[in-house]
Amino acid sequence: MLASAKLIASGIATIGLAGAGVGIGLVFAALINSTSRNPSLKSQLFNYCILGFALTEAIGLFSLMMSFLLLYAA
Repeated sequence: MLASAKLIASGIATIGLAGAGVGIGLVFAALINSTSRNPSLKSQLFNYCILGFALTEAIGLFSLMMSFLLLYAA
């Protein structure tokens, strides 16, 4: 019973990875859209894009870490 609960909880925790994937796609889509509208701000927009990518990827990594903690530490 406990083993199946761990597997279910770990599967639910990995749903955050799908959200991170969508978030990364939105960040880069916004970069392409913004650069096509105003090419002179390319370097500044790219810096913001990398920051957004890092923060979004961190959420995905936290989700993966929680999944592994539920599987192996508890």
